Amino acid sequence: MKRYVNINDNGQEDLYCDNRISNTKYTILNFLPKNLWEQFSRFMNQYFLLIACLQLWSLITPVNPASTWGPLIFIFAVSATKEAWDDYNRYLSDKQANDKEVWVVKQGIKKQIQAQDIHVGNIVWLRENDEVPCDLVLIGTSDPQGICYVETAALDGETDMKTRVIPSACMGLDPELLHKIKGAIECPNPDKDIRRFEANLRLFPPFIDNDLCPLTINNTLLQSCYLRNTEWACGVAVYTGNETKLGMSRGIPEPKLTAVDAMIDKLTGAIFLFQIVVVIVLGIAGDVWKDTEAQKQWYVLYPKEGPWYELLVIPLRFELLCSIMIPISIKVSLDLMKSLYAKFIDWDEEMYDHDTNTPSHATNTAISEDLGQVEYILTDKTGTLTENRMIFRRCCINGTFYGNESGDALKDMELLDAIGSKRPDVIRFLTVMAVCNTVIPLKSKKGTISYKAQSQDEDALVHAAAHLHMVLFNKNGNILEVNFNASILQYEILDTLEFTSDRKRMSVIVRDCQNRDIILLTKGADEAVLPNASSGQQIRTHVEAVEQYAQLGLRTLCLAWRELNEDEYREWSLMFKEANSTLVDREWKLAEVCQRLEHDLEILGVTAIEDRLQDGVPETIETLRKAGINFWMLTGDKQDTAIQIALSCNFISPEPKGQLLLIDGKTEDEVSKSLERVIRTMSITPSEPKDVAFVVDGWALEIALKHHQKDFTKLAMLSRTAICCRVTPSQKAQLVELLKSREYRTLAIGDGGNDVRMIQQADIGVGISGREGLQAARAADYSIGKFRFLKRLILVHGRYSYNRTAFLSQYSFYKSLLICFIQILFSFISGVSGSSLFNSVSLMAYNVFYTSIPVLVSVLDKDLSERTVMEHPQILFYCQAGRLLNPSTFAGWFGRSLFHALIVFLISINVYADEKNENEELSMVALSGCIWLQAFVVAMETNSFTILQHLAIWGNLAAFYVINCIVSALPSAGMYTIMFRLCRQPSYWISMFLIVAAGMGPVLSLKYFRYTYRSSAINKLQQAERLGGPIVSLGNVEPQMKSIDKDVALLPMSQSNNRNTAYEPLPSDSPTSSRRFLGSATPFDFLQTTQLRLSSTYSRNFKDN
Repeated sequence: MKRYVNINDNGQEDLYCDNRISNTKYTILNFLPKNLWEQFSRFMNQYFLLIACLQLWSLITPVNPASTWGPLIFIFAVSATKEAWDDYNRYLSDKQANDKEVWVVKQGIKKQIQAQDIHVGNIVWLRENDEVPCDLVLIGTSDPQGICYVETAALDGETDMKTRVIPSACMGLDPELLHKIKGAIECPNPDKDIRRFEANLRLFPPFIDNDLCPLTINNTLLQSCYLRNTEWACGVAVYTGNETKLGMSRGIPEPKLTAVDAMIDKLTGAIFLFQIVVVIVLGIAGDVWKDTEAQKQWYVLYPKEGPWYELLVIPLRFELLCSIMIPISIKVSLDLMKSLYAKFIDWDEEMYDHDTNTPSHATNTAISEDLGQVEYILTDKTGTLTENRMIFRRCCINGTFYGNESGDALKDMELLDAIGSKRPDVIRFLTVMAVCNTVIPLKSKKGTISYKAQSQDEDALVHAAAHLHMVLFNKNGNILEVNFNASILQYEILDTLEFTSDRKRMSVIVRDCQNRDIILLTKGADEAVLPNASSGQQIRTHVEAVEQYAQLGLRTLCLAWRELNEDEYREWSLMFKEANSTLVDREWKLAEVCQRLEHDLEILGVTAIEDRLQDGVPETIETLRKAGINFWMLTGDKQDTAIQIALSCNFISPEPKGQLLLIDGKTEDEVSKSLERVIRTMSITPSEPKDVAFVVDGWALEIALKHHQKDFTKLAMLSRTAICCRVTPSQKAQLVELLKSREYRTLAIGDGGNDVRMIQQADIGVGISGREGLQAARAADYSIGKFRFLKRLILVHGRYSYNRTAFLSQYSFYKSLLICFIQILFSFISGVSGSSLFNSVSLMAYNVFYTSIPVLVSVLDKDLSERTVMEHPQILFYCQAGRLLNPSTFAGWFGRSLFHALIVFLISINVYADEKNENEELSMVALSGCIWLQAFVVAMETNSFTILQHLAIWGNLAAFYVINCIVSALPSAGMYTIMFRLCRQPSYWISMFLIVAAGMGPVLSLKYFRYTYRSSAINKLQQAERLGGPIVSLGNVEPQMKSIDKDVALLPMSQSNNRNTAYEPLPSDSPTSSRRFLGSATPFDFLQTTQLRLSSTYSRNFKDN
């Protein structure tokens, strides 16, 4: 579908939306019904609403309906208030943007209006530092060459300025004529792709002779960008309001379900089934008792004949009585706790990056506990493990290596002498470095030159060229000026063949203004440039240079050029213009046209750029691997470069502790054989334990995922470490989905826009606020400044969050089951009639106040100090394996609630169930016993006490008596003088003592036995912390590999006598061979292969001299 925009035409205002921005979910009129609909779309809320409605039926309700309606309305009100507040803040933000004043041209007159009144087709004028109010096609600027500069940080997070240029059809137009310009823009319907805009512009006479002019993203100003270093600019509005690219990108991401939430849902379902069984059994028993024993008791006033639904009355009473088995407050309590977890991450000063003044931030407040259950980390390389701060180190020009001895080609005297003598091959090499790019040179008032580059590689190359006396100092429209040894060289840029992830190269076509020659300059990855070398050129030296530099962990680019004749360029230019004008498959057609020119290249040489590791990366990976976390590196870099980076950051280790196997192949059959061979090798158990990892490139990975997914899945489960090279953003997301399909908890971390899909696909997405911008950080659940902070994020925040959530969720069920079991026990002495022991006020206060406040302060609880957790990362296994929240632990809490219910009920009945005591007194004694037990249970489960926790636990206990004394003083409350009478009776306090002693004694004894005789690694660490002594051994707490299902059973294992060419150990003299091993008991070390295969597409160029 296409959109046709008539420039400066007010007759199309009704065709498209105005520029009003709206990100709100609600309006004043629909807030209440819409919010209620959303809340009641959840099963638990529907369940509680049904219970509350049944309680309105006076015949069956055992308690006042307020006992359910009160908490239900309170919880709904809290959720609705939070939603309303969030939506109100969105409204204020929208209003600020909509009310902003902007200048537009209407009917040839320039006037000021509000941003929300802009319509498609209006001409919008911007001044320096103005924010772009909608998506515009640039048609004029204050620069004579039609260039303007924009800052896109608010759009994509990239802080470097970008150039935007007016279409060629608008070049040379008088600014005064822009008020009257007429024409049409043919563009696609709105989409959210901020990297692409494929459209055509046609200006009507007299402005131009009706020619079609192609438009790209470089001809646009997108909403929320800022105009910089440009006096003014104007453009035609093509997308407005929520139809802008930024507006289309907005939206609420799909909620992520944590493993803890999934377990809570399962446990809730189990309790619901148990509740149904209890209701059926007690309902039948009640009906039987009513028809038999009840008839013999003179005081039971059941009617002899009842209505048709009589058999349902007692079961429904028990349903209402047992409805509190599922705690109504659990969701609100968990949401509040999770919000506090997120705030702890935001407030953590130890995760503050002082280099960039970047704090850690939790965007998603609902999944903190999943951080403690991570099993796989999939990480980008450049900018994530490395600094993304490129430094030019070495180069190879026409077979001569520079910088190998000194490690810095910029100081290599042989290279400097070659430049001084103006060797043609060196000059051409430097020319490509300085000219083949999209860098913008900026001259300060003092005359110094600085560069604005969209790529860190380009920035490094241009700075290196300038250091070697080839200085790019001016870019005036299509004219580039280069200063080489005080000589000014001018080049006219005819066309730019942009870099794409598929082409993996970029080219520019320039005309030398001195001799009028047309030259194609190309730079790109070796597999994209070397296969296009001229058939007569020897490129063996260049291939060796690429391999040598990759072995050193350096990033490589190949530079090439080719002279073009006028006829060839003219014919190609027509095809390029035609492809550039199409609106369908423009990128694919452009790539096809570019390939027609990028061949028979003269390879000039190879550059090697260093990207240093971030501080703390090796230590972070080593620590997290000790925690049992598996690592996969997903990078677009070369295989050798990725392996060397993996070696230097403890991702893998050299011989003899492991093995790195290579999966390669260009056909389905080759990849299949390679996969089978690697799986067979990994399945063999050697005499000395070895951890085996694998490396695969993007081509083989594509075939494996498409045709051999079963085998590749098997391989993924066998290997703790993988290096995937030359992968695309979509392949990164596929690998995440593959691991998730095997029910592993995945964390993806990256720093650039190409990592967004991977980050959003993972269970947990972490973005690094790096030099590639904030796109990854904005799309992620968590953002951090450096990779090293990931260790603290997982081990400290993730582990604490999991422990606290596990306790809170099980405790919530425990306190609800406790009061429910007492009600059930009471039914056995009340004729199984479904009568309630507790009054409505007590039940409501029990759920909302008495038992909620003490447990909420568990958000501060720490079973171990942060230092101990960081020093002993292997204890994370207890979280990964779900040791603290599972059916077994829940059964313990279930049994505890039943045991405590028996203790409370039996002691209360035996002391107070006689003719002298009222039922209200018995009820208050039982309730008091529950509150005392709650306090001691929370105190027993608390590991680290603070003043706030003491106040919450014991202050809440005191508040219980204060509140009930106040209520007992009110004659109309139904509890008049009860608490005063009880507190004066020694039997009451003796009952409380007996309840606590009998209830907590066995629990404490069992806890002491387990702590003393069956202590876990955590118990040992706790004991060492209290005694201040060292930890001798924690034993084996590492997770075992998940069992492989039948559908991915191992292949038959057999070992060949001949060493397979698919893998080789790294040489023992590797510079990283002395790096420390990973792990505590069993090192996580690996051998590597370094044998690389040359692409068959350019092996034809290898010829022996």
